[in-house]
Amino acid sequence: MVEKQYRVIDDTGLHARHAALIAKAAAAFQSDIRIQYQDNQANLKSIMGVLSLGLPNGADFKISVSGTDEQEALQEMDNIITKEGLAV
Repeated sequence: MVEKQYRVIDDTGLHARHAALIAKAAAAFQSDIRIQYQDNQANLKSIMGVLSLGLPNGADFKISVSGTDEQEALQEMDNIITKEGLAV
């Protein structure tokens, strides 16, 4: 399992466009990819699951990846999150 911590820097938080981009990219991997915010977590491959977490600006969250392509999956999630200016 690999993990990475982030803090939301987008003024509007994690919104539908971000969730859709990340979920679509996550779906391309076989690994289980989870996002955790506070005591709640969701499957990162589910747009609705990600949106249900309601991550606002300044929120600290973690992405955990477990599976055969976990390194590649985490790298791709990181690329999208940073490229889109969602989090650091």
